[in-house]
Amino acid sequence: MLLKRTTLILLSLLALFGCLPINARVNRTDKNPLGNGSSDRAYWVEQAYRMATPVLKNMAEGTLQKNFVLETSKIWDGRDPKVAYLECFGRLMAGIAPWLALPDDDTSEGLKRRQLREWALQAYKNAVDPASPDYLGWGSGSQTLVDAAYLVESFLRAYDVLWVPLDETTKARYIEELQKLRNYAPPYSNWLIFVAMEEAFLMKVGAQYDEYRVHVGVNKLEEWYVGDGWYSDGQAFAFDYYNSFVIQPMYQEVVDVIRQVKGDSYRLLHRVGPNDGGARRAAQILERMQKYSVILERFISPEGTFPVVGRSIPYRMAVLQPLALLAWKKQLPDELHEGQVRAALTAVMHRMFDVRSNYNEGGFLTIGFVGNNAQTPVDTYTNNGSLYMASLAFMPLGLAPTDSFWTAEPEKWTSKKAWEGDDFPKDHKWNINREEFQWK
Repeated sequence: MLLKRTTLILLSLLALFGCLPINARVNRTDKNPLGNGSSDRAYWVEQAYRMATPVLKNMAEGTLQKNFVLETSKIWDGRDPKVAYLECFGRLMAGIAPWLALPDDDTSEGLKRRQLREWALQAYKNAVDPASPDYLGWGSGSQTLVDAAYLVESFLRAYDVLWVPLDETTKARYIEELQKLRNYAPPYSNWLIFVAMEEAFLMKVGAQYDEYRVHVGVNKLEEWYVGDGWYSDGQAFAFDYYNSFVIQPMYQEVVDVIRQVKGDSYRLLHRVGPNDGGARRAAQILERMQKYSVILERFISPEGTFPVVGRSIPYRMAVLQPLALLAWKKQLPDELHEGQVRAALTAVMHRMFDVRSNYNEGGFLTIGFVGNNAQTPVDTYTNNGSLYMASLAFMPLGLAPTDSFWTAEPEKWTSKKAWEGDDFPKDHKWNINREEFQWK
């Protein structure tokens, strides 16, 4: 035992001073630093349940606005703070909806999931019930355009489980609230796809919708495609993660709804040539997101971190939403294996949530990035309701534990391979003919 301990100490010192090659250095974590599907899933469930429980339990009981420990940016822009509650609820549900759509079972995870779903269904009712203390601030300003889009996104991601069971009065109230949002004009930016998402949802449920708002949303994004998997947020390109937070996922989902309801010949999706506009546009949107996700995966360092750039960085794991979405939808590109993506996302999750407290005294997410460092990464619009966009990384929980995403052998992600001296695939530019679509 003494010899073994002495050997480990010597090896550690040699590694510390760079006297050993990387692949010979002592692993300071555990025997399998890449984990396995079972332990990874248990950890994801723990994180999702912790994040969701205070929100959904309180909102189901009509006490969210009473008990929510609100935090706002130190440079808050003065908007109605009531927007925080719709931000919190809508963004949380957009991330966990796929998980709540799984069938019930009597496992520990299944019982947690069933409880969250029961709370969520009551919370959806309270959100639009004017008699409820947790009636959300639908008329509290144009910020509502943003977070109503995440709320309806949750319905689209688990339609049969979260929308269909609602009573007719509640459904009618949602339709009315969404239609009243036309009183707000969106800025000429990613907000255009928020209003397209809301109108597409109205299209899906058979309500009156504004075709022009859908038209502008999907076609301006197409004009703003700049190449190699990236869209500009408006006319000027900004190097931030709004392709992750909003643009790539919602563009795909709006076009998917149009195709489901109206078919591929719908005039908003025509292209030059044969009348297969919807299918072709959907394919190109997917290919772009796949390329963008290849870049995101390469951003994840060997240590499980990613570059802290751009605004809205307190959204934490939402930076990786496209990877999570493609994994859930079984649309990952060929060069990204499921075990590789799972290991990478899990590594980031551990770095994000294991080190310091990410929750305040009420159990709600606190402003910050890794823990509570509210002084540094904030924007004028940041409140701690905004931060529940972090749940968007949990979408692969919507795949059953027996799915290959969870059973695949773990693999090193690209940067881990590269920086540990392993072979890794070369990145390449991805081209797209920007002139292919004809706007009607």
